[in-house]
Amino acid sequence: MVLNMRKTALVSLSLAIAFAAATSPITLRLRSRVELFKGSGDWRATTVDYALEPKKTAIILCDIWDKHWCHGATERVGKLAPKVEAVVKRLRAAGVLVIHAPSETMDFYKDSPERKAMLEIPKASLPEALALDSPKLPIDDSDGGCDTSQDKFYKAWTRENPAITIEPGDLISDRGEEVYSALKLRGIDTLLLAGVHVNMCILNRSFAIKQMSKWGVRTILIRDLTDSMYNPADAPRVSHDQGTELVIEHIEKYWAPTITSPELVAALAQRH
Repeated sequence: MVLNMRKTALVSLSLAIAFAAATSPITLRLRSRVELFKGSGDWRATTVDYALEPKKTAIILCDIWDKHWCHGATERVGKLAPKVEAVVKRLRAAGVLVIHAPSETMDFYKDSPERKAMLEIPKASLPEALALDSPKLPIDDSDGGCDTSQDKFYKAWTRENPAITIEPGDLISDRGEEVYSALKLRGIDTLLLAGVHVNMCILNRSFAIKQMSKWGVRTILIRDLTDSMYNPADAPRVSHDQGTELVIEHIEKYWAPTITSPELVAALAQRH
């Protein structure tokens, strides 16, 4: 009798510990930028600890298409997509909501349960947008930013890159109002972003950094799971990777903090 009671107590304790681990926040070390003396142009990288609750967090996968009109972009996204998939699996297992946002491909997903689930979410009232400045980008992408410059624009994308898995419980949308409503319904206050392109869609889509920030959603860019549309032949005439980093620094100055995927995964692992 006593032995059974002890076993029951141990089981209860184990379940309580497991539940606490599954629901407790994790600490992220986020990178941001501060202007040391206002107006000086002397920006310094800084880090801030942020307590993130996975159940109150979503990740949105921005425009990780199956194909892009720019061959260079298609090749880089092809390498990026499996890395995104590996991180998304860890986040999903931790209770983070996964939202797939391959813009302009919703017809492909019209019969998908994950798209239908998004459409069934009641529309939330949108808040008055914050009046946030939008400083000029540090790179010239006015020609489309393709580094394989012989390529001409056409709508090449038909769906999300097949290297990324859509699982039951995920959602699919390319509309900011739908995404915002899903976040509000589930009490989500923090939005992780991965995908492309950091100087275009990651900033400017209706579900992405600028608009979500204006609606008061805390946004965090996973900076190693993105890429830019930047041609090194254009200003400031640096390498493609350097151009991407310049835009990431711009986002850290004016819009949102960033983190790397290894840092994120390590923080998740420390919960167990």
